[in-house]
Amino acid sequence: MVIAVLRTPSQGGAGSVTTNFHRSELLELASDRSEQFRTAVPFPHVVIDDLFPSAVIETLIREFPGPGERTWLTYDTQRELKLALEDEEQIPEPLAEVLRELNSQLFVEFLEKLSGIPGLIPDPRYRGGGLHQIMPGGMLKLHADFDMHPHMRLRRRLNVLLYLNEDWDDAYGGKLELWDKDVTTKVASIAPVANRLVVFETTDDSFHGHPDPLSCPPGRSRRSMAWYYYTVLDEDSTRGGRTPIFKERPGESITTRREDAWAKFLRVTPRSVKDIGKWVLRK
Repeated sequence: MVIAVLRTPSQGGAGSVTTNFHRSELLELASDRSEQFRTAVPFPHVVIDDLFPSAVIETLIREFPGPGERTWLTYDTQRELKLALEDEEQIPEPLAEVLRELNSQLFVEFLEKLSGIPGLIPDPRYRGGGLHQIMPGGMLKLHADFDMHPHMRLRRRLNVLLYLNEDWDDAYGGKLELWDKDVTTKVASIAPVANRLVVFETTDDSFHGHPDPLSCPPGRSRRSMAWYYYTVLDEDSTRGGRTPIFKERPGESITTRREDAWAKFLRVTPRSVKDIGKWVLRK
């Protein structure tokens, strides 16, 4: 269901893509999908395909910067290997316009009606959001996201992801996996295909990620745009912020570089170092 129109600027150049949502159709979509969102397992979420006209998506894909074209933030640990760009001055204007549009009053109203969460607040700083890009071999282990805005006393409530990967082959991997709260069962697997929007609730046990290394060919990457939405904490709340909670899948062992270094020094497996650390903490 296409609910946006593309306004093409009169002058040339890279131009802009202003997405003018039709209010009645957008809110009708929220009503139609709200029950699906709220009852979804393993936690509230919904997948919406073809929200934007193909011309908008084609422009976003064309203007999406490569890894060497901007000063990307690099996350390179045993838990995540990805690139992120949240500095609006470095984001090409067509993508920046869509980032702003999904922070607009109307889209926030759509999200409130879809999710049943009132008083949502968008983040104009795109902390942790903006543009995401994962190169071949990259991954993001299962985790529950950070739960407080790093600069404002706001509680994180929703994630919105828009994928920009045309002709994406399942063999490339990179599916968004949703796991149960005990991280024993993968409940949903969502391919990151172009013009697919995913909305899901952010909680302490909304574990998600794409934990296996990406196997797309050289020259390809897994590209997405990300928005996070918040609500105000109660005045008497003593809730403190936390960093992301990473979890291991059954049979998986995620070690840190320090644990790997100790394992090499002691000539044991990284898992042994990890188990020793847990034993020491219990004493």
